[in-house]
Amino acid sequence: MQTDGHAGGVVEGALAAAAREGDMLRVKQLLEEADARFPTDWDERTAAFAAAIQAFHTDIADMLLRRGADPGEVAPDALPSLREAVDSGSPALFDALTGRGLRDRYPTAELRELRDLARTWHEAGTEAELRRRTGSSEAVARTRVQDDEYYTVGELTLGGMTVRDGHGAILSRLEEVLGIRTSCEELIARALERDEDHTAWGQAAIELSHRREREVWAAAESLRADADPFRRLFGAELMRLFELVADSHDEEFCILAVAALTDWSAGETDPAVLTTVLYGLSSYQGPRAEAALLAHLGHHELGVRRAVAAGLGTSMDGKHLSDAAREGLLTLMNDPDTDVRIAACRSAAEVANGDRALTDAMAVLLDDPERQVRLEAVHGLALHEDERCVEAAKRLGPPRPGFHEEEYYRLEAAWRYEWNREKKART
Repeated sequence: MQTDGHAGGVVEGALAAAAREGDMLRVKQLLEEADARFPTDWDERTAAFAAAIQAFHTDIADMLLRRGADPGEVAPDALPSLREAVDSGSPALFDALTGRGLRDRYPTAELRELRDLARTWHEAGTEAELRRRTGSSEAVARTRVQDDEYYTVGELTLGGMTVRDGHGAILSRLEEVLGIRTSCEELIARALERDEDHTAWGQAAIELSHRREREVWAAAESLRADADPFRRLFGAELMRLFELVADSHDEEFCILAVAALTDWSAGETDPAVLTTVLYGLSSYQGPRAEAALLAHLGHHELGVRRAVAAGLGTSMDGKHLSDAAREGLLTLMNDPDTDVRIAACRSAAEVANGDRALTDAMAVLLDDPERQVRLEAVHGLALHEDERCVEAAKRLGPPRPGFHEEEYYRLEAAWRYEWNREKKART
């Protein structure tokens, strides 16, 4: 699917124009400027959402939905039809057109027809169906694109037609909308047709983990024992999510997941699988899980060390840290990889007990060459109520345009600490 151009002679505002151009950074900057004004012009965001959809910038449309755009206020003729969305192969476009205020526009009979259309694309294969429709025997141009905030999909162009390869994910969504329960085996098969960054993979893992059923758990255990590391990776993701979405650490499947992941971590040799296994332990408090993380403290793969750094120091009371975990975080805050230092600094911040060794290590990171690391250090010091955060926050200055949301959160902790300190001094 390809759409372009303005709706009938209408002069667009700056936000809609940036959305139509696909300029994500500019869209974020304009939204930040709009957030500083009162009252908020929600119609402006809705118009920008429509422009992003028309130009097939689905990641921007997804972000605008989260920032207040109301698709229900968009006229039907200003958006692609749902059939076009299914043909496009973009799960994000399909979600945008079936979200709040829009789903009731489509009768059940139409949704069933579109399910059959999505199944045709999925079973034939995106390239084969694209060739059938275009009649072209030329080489297919392929690229990878961001489809929504979290996932990417493949994009194929042939004979002047461009589609994305998310038809399997769209099929699963349509089945869900229609109340059709897709089998565990089929959802896993659809996921394994794609890689771990694809919507089909993430969607299947999330749906299955929410079922909380023995059938799904048995499938995860079977994947864990598979010789193919790609299949083991999906099994690890299922177990990780079983633990993550549990209502409590006492829930049956959470206990099963932590025990399995802990055992698994000792023998897994594939770095990607091991990374996911360790992330599955990152929100669980317990000595066995901590020992499993620490066993990989010096792993040669960056992803594994990042998982270790993210998991250490997450005790239930927010104050306790074992001596071994403390030493591990001190080591990882000195890691050569930027993301490892960031993860370690975040874990150290969560402890928030004023530990001098941890605060001194974070203070060293105030001179880190990477701004993101310095921001994390400021935030961590503020949570530990260490006054060194104040001057460091001033040196960083205000949040950068286009990054206000993430940077403000970290700087605000230092500003709040300074305000409370001055308030105490006056009383």
